[in-house]
Amino acid sequence: MITLFFWVSLFVLLYTYFGYPLLSSILSRTLNRGLYKSDATPSVTVLIAAYNEHKHIRQTIENKLSLDYPEELLEIIVVSDGSTDGTDEIVREYEDKKVRLIRQEPRAGKTSALNLAMGETNGEIIIFSDSNSIYSPDAIRRLVSNFSDYTVGYVTGKMIYTDDAGTPVGDGCSAYMKYENKLREIETNIGSVVGVDGGVDAVRKRLYVEMRADQLPDFILPLKVVEQGYRVVYEPDAMLNESSLTKSGEEYRMRVRVSLRAMNALRDMRHLLNPLKYGLFSWQLMSHKILRYAVFIFLLLIYAANILLLEESTFYKITFLLQNLFYIAAGVGFIFEKIKIHTTVFYIPFYFTLLNLASAHAFIRFLKSEKQVTWEPRKG
Repeated sequence: MITLFFWVSLFVLLYTYFGYPLLSSILSRTLNRGLYKSDATPSVTVLIAAYNEHKHIRQTIENKLSLDYPEELLEIIVVSDGSTDGTDEIVREYEDKKVRLIRQEPRAGKTSALNLAMGETNGEIIIFSDSNSIYSPDAIRRLVSNFSDYTVGYVTGKMIYTDDAGTPVGDGCSAYMKYENKLREIETNIGSVVGVDGGVDAVRKRLYVEMRADQLPDFILPLKVVEQGYRVVYEPDAMLNESSLTKSGEEYRMRVRVSLRAMNALRDMRHLLNPLKYGLFSWQLMSHKILRYAVFIFLLLIYAANILLLEESTFYKITFLLQNLFYIAAGVGFIFEKIKIHTTVFYIPFYFTLLNLASAHAFIRFLKSEKQVTWEPRKG
């Protein structure tokens, strides 16, 4: 029985990170669901939810105003979620340039802010931007080109995290996003992507569904679009640059917050796991999200089972040694971050371990029925 636990857990771990992407790649070549794109320019509203973002909001607004899109078809709305740091005053400086400020009072979180703003939008397509998101000049054109395909309801762009300091957290985050972006490219050819980032996303306004304040819009809304029978696709040429977090504590807290809200979202949308109704997407959701967040459980099972199997054969001694070396490397990466030694040797085990510790922490909070509504500005 212990041997079975070891091998099943190892299989799930390898399947989650390698098997699912491989099977998806094979399937994508078979299905190859293409996209019809055109140069059509529908009216667009860019929605930016902000809380105490005076350090970033000016640059973000200037970036959106400079984008290559017809001025008469573009409006920008900033929803200030009870900001107290001068964010509102900066936004008001741009009121003569089709930038509108909506203030949410009292503070109620990003999801409530988006719900509040939707009734004020005029665009046929709604684009969601973070307060520190810097788009490539043609990002909006690239996003909306996908909506010429009537099967598409939601489009996510390419998140590129930058870290000039070369920290383990920054390098790990960048590597993780490269992996995720490649997987989204593959999933688009199957039908729909499972995960989006929320900083460079677009949805048909008529498909927007009002969400509860505790629900994660970057997670729930794409699933709601799939529920309505439309595709969620990835546009690699719609690029967004954001500075990555550089400190493990900040990254860890952000990952716990996002993981907790994602777990609650998966519970709310668990009906999408019915393959008789949602077909391949149910398999994708299980493989890409549920198993990904549950990896920490299988890591614990592998380690515990390996201890009990040490006397069985040399093979288990070797696997136990390899596991310990991996976690030691993660610990070295953590120490190097603290003493500011910049090296890429340890960033993969370090960031992998950080992600799974965050998932474990979030799962404990999930079991306690905790929810998180408000957020703090990213410090990256």
